[in-house]
Amino acid sequence: MADWGPVLVAVLLFVLLSPGLLFQIPGTSGRVVEFSNFHTSSASILVHAIIYFALITLFLIAIGVHVYTVGNFYKKCSSY
Repeated sequence: MADWGPVLVAVLLFVLLSPGLLFQIPGTSGRVVEFSNFHTSSASILVHAIIYFALITLFLIAIGVHVYTVGNFYKKCSSY
């Protein structure tokens, strides 16, 4: 059985934390937070990378998210 939890969490966080997609910290026009402006800057890339690292560490190491596939589950159960 393959553990797809880390892959799914990493892809989901990468997409959602892309600067400018949902929000951007710091904003481009001097605001602290801007929502869905589809712009980016060097500072926002750094801030979003730090947030990404913190969240992926929390989900994968501290909480331990696991998603298993059931590829060989039926073969193992049918041998009983």
